[in-house]
Amino acid sequence: MVAEFFDDSGKIELIWFQGAQWMKKSLVDHGKYILFGKVSFFNGVPNIAHPEMEPLNSETSIPGLQPVYPTTEKLRAKGISNRSFAKITQSLFEKISQRDIPEILPSNILSQYQLCNRFNAIRWIHFPDTDEHMQMARYRLKWEELLASQLKIARLRLQHTVQQGWKFEKVGDNFNNFFSHHLPFELTGAQKRVIREIRVDTATGKQMNRLLQGDVGSGKTMVAVMSMLLAMDNGFQACLMAPTEILAQQHFNSIRKLLSGLDIPVAILTGNIKGKERKEVLEKLHNGSLPIVVGTHALVEDAVKFKNLGLAVIDEQHRFGVEQRSKLWKKNEIPPHVLVMTATPIPRTLAMTMYGDLDVSTIDELPPGRQEIKTVHRNEMGRAKVMEFIKTEVNKGRQAYIVYPLIEESEKMDYESLMAGYEQVKVWFPEHKYNIAMVHGKQEAALRERNMQRFISGEAQILVSTTVIEVGVDVPNASVMLIESAERFGLSQLHQLRGRVGRGAEQSYCILLTGNKLSNESAERMKTMVLTSNGFIIAEKDLAMRGPGDLSGTQQSGIMKFKLADIVADSAILEQTRAAAQQIINEDPGLTQPHHYGLRILLTEKSHQSHWAKIS
Repeated sequence: MVAEFFDDSGKIELIWFQGAQWMKKSLVDHGKYILFGKVSFFNGVPNIAHPEMEPLNSETSIPGLQPVYPTTEKLRAKGISNRSFAKITQSLFEKISQRDIPEILPSNILSQYQLCNRFNAIRWIHFPDTDEHMQMARYRLKWEELLASQLKIARLRLQHTVQQGWKFEKVGDNFNNFFSHHLPFELTGAQKRVIREIRVDTATGKQMNRLLQGDVGSGKTMVAVMSMLLAMDNGFQACLMAPTEILAQQHFNSIRKLLSGLDIPVAILTGNIKGKERKEVLEKLHNGSLPIVVGTHALVEDAVKFKNLGLAVIDEQHRFGVEQRSKLWKKNEIPPHVLVMTATPIPRTLAMTMYGDLDVSTIDELPPGRQEIKTVHRNEMGRAKVMEFIKTEVNKGRQAYIVYPLIEESEKMDYESLMAGYEQVKVWFPEHKYNIAMVHGKQEAALRERNMQRFISGEAQILVSTTVIEVGVDVPNASVMLIESAERFGLSQLHQLRGRVGRGAEQSYCILLTGNKLSNESAERMKTMVLTSNGFIIAEKDLAMRGPGDLSGTQQSGIMKFKLADIVADSAILEQTRAAAQQIINEDPGLTQPHHYGLRILLTEKSHQSHWAKIS
């Protein structure tokens, strides 16, 4: 059924797909009504489908700005419309006063940041008299949400600063000898700065909780090794925990290689280390004769006992559960210093909410000799040229990755396209001439490990895989990364994959292969990847495009779920609340002063974090 509604400005069509007969009976021709609904256009004519209507009479006030409440089809079927909610809320505001919604922010904060009072904010968010009132209400309520988050973080930071830690009082022979005689290349300015920050932290007698972020290949492992040597010089053991066997093995190999001239024992402990070898590692950790161990989550098992653990390095910590990480704290009577490393650059706004209680160090320089990876975007029409280019590189003695997407919702289809892709690669690179390895999540761990090792050792020139190679595989001879269906990956994931090449001295390439038709968002991602290889710029762009809720790690980080605030769009408010929270906690750490009573209530209301909150 279609009806026409007129006012002084023109006409609009009203459409009902259901209940048309009832509407026909209840509508009065040329009657006066107030209308609510979402306007859409068909052939240039505006229309509203299933509008909410009420007759206009002497008792009906013509409203200004109207609130929109979430509702359901079932509620609407019972006659409970958006307008019904509005009327109930309106009648509620007629019965309450400012005493019923008391102010919770201190008066100095209200005046300093020009915030309206809480009663007006809540009233105006429902029924603003003017557009200005609506903006004031939104600003105030966003401010309150973000302040609660920053107060929680400021209190966590305070806990860290009073948490007793081991005191690394000296820089001794191991550190100095390595620095003077065994560095494979000169440290970058950024690496030196971070090592200084760690030395200062570990000398205070308070527990260090530091996040070390740096792009793929920026030299975080070197910083971790030198921090471990600092622990050794002060009579402590150190461990590095990685999320996968492959990454743990790689860290073990690179640390052992770095320390090869120093006669320092290094061992690995993963699920694959069994029997006599495992028993020997456990004994040496317990008696203190093993100063450095690299491992997976096997390190947190109850059987693993350290004589004197002073430093725990955690790589890609968002891949571990909070409870797993917390078990490392219990490996000594006083918790060890904690250095968390990530190759996923974290935008400043996200760092202030997710990791605000940690001290953040950033390595923003690449080691000397590294060339920037050349990134190009090609579509399906250019596949033949892409394959010919890869063949040219492989024939020079280089290696190549070919990566396919694997997304859980369409896992079966993705697996089939991976297998079809593998067969297609074999057509371009015949097996009698080229060695191709394949790695994916459905393989048994031993086969996956064996195929990966074939590529790492150079036996296989091409690795066809899913994103299992995203983090940690280091093959300096690999110079080409081809990402199939690149439009199905997020920006940060594309950047992580690109970081698997460019780890040697040769020029490396990343080829983003997509379908011929791209959405605007996918085209924007491809353009960003081609224009920059700066992980921090990419992370900011990714956050702006996807929002904080989609980024890896946020679900188990304890980040607050905001109702109104958006940490990207409201970064200016975030900065203000961070400064205000620090000012409040400096003045009154326990929020015990009378004018901070409301803030204590606010934190109680907003707090849904577990007792693991203090674990980095």
